[in-house]
Amino acid sequence: CEFLIYYVVIFQCQWPEVKGRADMGEKETSASVLKAMILADTHLLGEIKGHWLDKLRREWQMERSFQTALWFLQPDIVFVLGDVFDEGKWSSPQAWADDVRRFRKMFSHPVSTELVVLVGNHDIGFHYEMTTYKVNRFEKIFNFTSGKLITRKGTNFVLVNSVAMEGDGCAVCRAAEAKLVALSHRLNCSQQPPGHSSKRCGDVEKLPASAPILLQHYPLYRKSDAKCSGEDTAPPEEKNTLFKEKYDVLSREASQKLMWWFRPRLVLSGHTHSACEVLHAGKIPEISVPSFSWRNRNNPSFVMGSITPTDFSLQKCFLPYESRVFALYWAAGALLGILLLAHFQLLTPPFYFAQRLISKHKAA
Repeated sequence: CEFLIYYVVIFQCQWPEVKGRADMGEKETSASVLKAMILADTHLLGEIKGHWLDKLRREWQMERSFQTALWFLQPDIVFVLGDVFDEGKWSSPQAWADDVRRFRKMFSHPVSTELVVLVGNHDIGFHYEMTTYKVNRFEKIFNFTSGKLITRKGTNFVLVNSVAMEGDGCAVCRAAEAKLVALSHRLNCSQQPPGHSSKRCGDVEKLPASAPILLQHYPLYRKSDAKCSGEDTAPPEEKNTLFKEKYDVLSREASQKLMWWFRPRLVLSGHTHSACEVLHAGKIPEISVPSFSWRNRNNPSFVMGSITPTDFSLQKCFLPYESRVFALYWAAGALLGILLLAHFQLLTPPFYFAQRLISKHKAA
């Protein structure tokens, strides 16, 4: 059950087709489409709050889910949108090393698949807990910087440390914003039409002229999840709860900065543990990716994206429901109990019970 069920469930997931695929040759299509797997909020439990049984169960679930998805789907790249660890914000060096070791085991991957990990508030703390030491510790392990651009198959991805988008001029915040402004300048220069001359862009190393995809842990500003729909959105009693800026979502100001700097064609975020899709400025979609762990959801999932420099198509892949796995256990346990009782003749089969009743009736 705990092994085969992941193959049965994930086998039903297929990569979405990019719009306009019929207009492209098959060779050109396979070469230009980037297969990206996006997951969020793994929250590997730490030594302080993590019970050993809770760790064992949740980490087994995530490891089997991830390894099965890698084997079956074979993505080109995997993005983890922050909150990799549950206690990174206060873990000791020894506890941190143990958490990293477990993460590397669970999310091991072949060289053909690239793993890109973003930072979340549980990895380095909320803004008031964040320190240069914690940020550097995370960046050293995951080769992440608080404002990074990667380009794969002609598609530009901007990775944001959303915890550093506080806007109060802290040292980490200033450095992160400076990097983002520099990336914005480079991307804007790369998107200038051919023949367009600009002194400001004269010495800029050009990138593919593709509108970027923005990846971060916090969602951009929205009032609440009231307009979100789907089976994996927030519970009804939580949907109308107003979000707190700089805690549940980015501030209005930080959100406007990112939209103005990068003009992204897609935004991917985590943090809320629930799914939501919103449109910013009436045209830019943001997808909030639910948690990957049973600890945060009964129905965890990840997003599969087929991405080209000009288009993208997304599809959600659900993992096994924890409640259904427990139901299988109960059913199997009940069946085993009945078989054991029958084997030791402690449970009279219905046929023999009816036969005995008939015999007694005849005897009477």
